[in-house]
Amino acid sequence: MTTTLYPAHATVVEVGMRDGLQSEPDVVPLANKLALARSLINAGIRHFEISSFVSPRAVPQLADAAELISALADERQGLELSALVPNSRGAIRAAEAGVDTMVVFVSASESHNQKNVNRSVADSLAGFREVCRIAGEHGTPVAGAIATAFGCPFQGEVPVARVVDIARGFRDLGMTVLTLGDTTGMATPLLVRERVTALREAVPEMPISLHFHNTRGIAMANVLAGLALGVDRFESAIGGLGGCPFAPGATGNAATEDMVYLLAECGVDTGIDLERLIQASRLAGRTVGHELPAQVSKAGPRLTRHAMDAVCTAAG
Repeated sequence: MTTTLYPAHATVVEVGMRDGLQSEPDVVPLANKLALARSLINAGIRHFEISSFVSPRAVPQLADAAELISALADERQGLELSALVPNSRGAIRAAEAGVDTMVVFVSASESHNQKNVNRSVADSLAGFREVCRIAGEHGTPVAGAIATAFGCPFQGEVPVARVVDIARGFRDLGMTVLTLGDTTGMATPLLVRERVTALREAVPEMPISLHFHNTRGIAMANVLAGLALGVDRFESAIGGLGGCPFAPGATGNAATEDMVYLLAECGVDTGIDLERLIQASRLAGRTVGHELPAQVSKAGPRLTRHAMDAVCTAAG
């Protein structure tokens, strides 16, 4: 019998503070965001996509990006705080705030990119040159994310060659990490294998990160597919927060606690305390005022025990 060897360690990037909260209809106060961030830090989360330097008018939920980063100054040691940067104005604000990494994104699908940022893919890539220039002046690395990397709700299949072309463009601009985004939950294990394999051949110098949504219930199967390929960096949102407003039917991100549980059960170390993470997830639910879709925060770890007298006994 053959045994699948997974990486000994995996990095979990918490995106709920950005990708999760931006989808909420009510603005979350800064104090509540800080409490949630500190709860996640207490659980062992060290890598955050903490916010986005988009126009405050466009996304009011993230208007306090600089204030949030500043308020976390005492906790910064040992943390990596990245932020989404849509354009040169955002890059300047992000640099002034002192982010550790700037993140730019473009959709592999032309139609989704138009809906999401009202620009062509070519225009988005051209705009990243200035972002990378500003980042370079401040010694800040830039990570590139490809949205709808596994399929588009408007055009359907996204050719793997399209994803590879964008990745090469990112590499040529000097970006340091490549994230494949499953914006609409259309990834499957076979697609994960196809795309990761193709990208490793085309841009072997770029580490790959995977970002799944649980729209069709197989986010964790896709994580396993990535692990089997040796991928050791995954993005997730506490409680399964999030969902793209420009993608019909898109539901929340892969839940951080569900993924950390899976990784632990596969013998992959994350440095994250699951029990504390569950507490952070419950705080996230209270913060946004509604139940979140994650499963492990409801059921607990696999060996959670219950008193027998707390459960009724079958009659007969």
